Amino acid sequence: MNPGAAVLTFREGLEAALIVAILLGYLRRMGYASARKYVWLGVGTASALTVGFVLLLQAVGATFDYPAKGIYEGVTSLLAVGMVTYMTFWMARQGRRMKSELEEGARASLAEGAVWGLFTLAFITVIREGVETALFLSASAFASSGSAILVGGVLGLLIAVGVASAIYLGGVRLHLGTFFRVAGVLLVVFGAAILRYGVHEFEEVGLLPPIIEHVWDTGAVVSDSSGPGAVLRAIVGYTSEPSLLQLICYFGYYLVVGLALWRPWRRRELPAAGTRASSGTEVSA
Repeated sequence: MNPGAAVLTFREGLEAALIVAILLGYLRRMGYASARKYVWLGVGTASALTVGFVLLLQAVGATFDYPAKGIYEGVTSLLAVGMVTYMTFWMARQGRRMKSELEEGARASLAEGAVWGLFTLAFITVIREGVETALFLSASAFASSGSAILVGGVLGLLIAVGVASAIYLGGVRLHLGTFFRVAGVLLVVFGAAILRYGVHEFEEVGLLPPIIEHVWDTGAVVSDSSGPGAVLRAIVGYTSEPSLLQLICYFGYYLVVGLALWRPWRRRELPAAGTRASSGTEVSA
């Protein structure tokens, strides 16, 4: 099992499932239970397209040989990093207002009699998370076995559905501010790991210079192909023989993205010194 895939699909699946739970809970409270079918239709359509996108990425990648295969894997990895980074900043800006905006969108659709607006809300939510997950899993599959990615991805998704069901059916409360902050940290870790792998692929095909090919070699202590090293490779991008360029890109990503996220988070915490500010919205169906 690939633990990185499990953690990512759990995070992405939980976010999508929470949004669906918010929509379903709102419809139940407002007495529009019959309109829930449009939400589920949007979820099903987006899920089917996501599966198709994953299969397409893998099918396209299987048609290449090196060096074209290395270029394809590197480009896919960079696309995954870009999508993950975008979602990190999107959550930092919009996560706190997500519940109110979703309910407002559902309210407007119901008021106008445009129940297909519920389909659109659910579809856009799931397809956005699905494309991000598909890109990440495809990039991860290049550095791991397909079966390990599949098992980890399915396990993470099942856990996410279980947690979301507990929120919707059991009334469990989840603090969205805390959830999105923790999720943001995880996305930064995954982004750095995939970026290092993408740089490695471009080095392999000669498009990027390693500067120093092997800065160190810790393979005798912790191999990156099995055991704890393989787990670290899947989650944080560990490699026993990193090049200098990989290290620069890896830690540079942490520095740039971390500072960019820390500043808005810090600004939101400052008002709490004078008045107790709410750090997020609690979700409960």
